[in-house]
Amino acid sequence: MRNTLRNFSFILLCATAGMVQAADDAKAVVEGYMAAWNAHDVDKAASFLAEDAVYFDATVGTPQKGRVAARDNVIKVFVGAVPDLTWKMTSEPIVSPDGIAFQWEFAGNNSGAWSAETPATNKPLKFEGVSFVRVKDGKITYQGDYYDALGFNKQLGW
Repeated sequence: MRNTLRNFSFILLCATAGMVQAADDAKAVVEGYMAAWNAHDVDKAASFLAEDAVYFDATVGTPQKGRVAARDNVIKVFVGAVPDLTWKMTSEPIVSPDGIAFQWEFAGNNSGAWSAETPATNKPLKFEGVSFVRVKDGKITYQGDYYDALGFNKQLGW
């Protein structure tokens, strides 16, 4: 009986250590991803996404499906429109073995066009939001962003 309890305790300890390691890995993946955004490196940021990742921006409503779509329609757009952007966590993240949720602040100057129809405003912007990110096998498989779109639009004069 004593050996059975020891074995069970050892298995439980190993499983718990594995979950902590997975949670640490999820946090490290997101930290690397954010660092690539802050380095304004579109391709490096996209490299943290799984090939079939889904990027959901709640203010847009239509998910971007796949790494290429997320790179071209989200990361590249924001980095191009706000080339001096900073994106930082503003709260202690909630981390689990397969994901992370955190509050953040995005700031910079809108000195680039958002699209052919939406030119640069040359105005500063700063807004807060929350991201829910799922990580599997060291890659982001899902990112859901929720932020103050009204405040964002007002700062740009839209």
